[in-house]
Amino acid sequence: MTFFFVRDHKHDHRFFSSEPPKPVEIKRSKAKEAWALAKKKLMLLPQRTLRQEQAFYRALKIKDPSVRIHYSGFSDEHRIEHKFRFFLNKQRTKRIFYLIGEAIVLPFTALTMPLPGPNISFYVLALLMITHWQSFIGVRDILKKEHEFVVSPLLTEWENAVKAHNEAAFPDILGRIETEFGLTGLGKVLWK
Repeated sequence: MTFFFVRDHKHDHRFFSSEPPKPVEIKRSKAKEAWALAKKKLMLLPQRTLRQEQAFYRALKIKDPSVRIHYSGFSDEHRIEHKFRFFLNKQRTKRIFYLIGEAIVLPFTALTMPLPGPNISFYVLALLMITHWQSFIGVRDILKKEHEFVVSPLLTEWENAVKAHNEAAFPDILGRIETEFGLTGLGKVLWK
């Protein structure tokens, strides 16, 4: 599994893995239709958000003491390490606030119980909480590991095009990045 730490077209850092997004794994229960519908709703999240959440969780599967991360090379290794740690700490704090907010809202989903059919609002919120919790423990685990940064010339070319606001070159560069690293849907993560 390959990890990436790259700026998107808005100059915000994005962290994602080479694995495509997939529905959250949940044990089957009596209300499996509601869980299936909630999973479909969760997959409607923007790809840049969903892939980042899942990349954090997938980092838990790495048994090595270090994580290999591809980046553009615009910063030296010490500076990118500092930026990446700051980014991870910010993401960890966001997850804590998300979890607190979702825990506060969760009891109010009981108000939709009188409606016919399964309580989809409860299941969607529960899946969001599970996703944010998995992401939180993934971020925590990545912070404990050593980070090995690898410079990728294609990512350098991407960030050069972003800095120059050369949107005409975006599709070509993203296509070559997808081909080289075996990625899919990268335009939805870094561009639109």
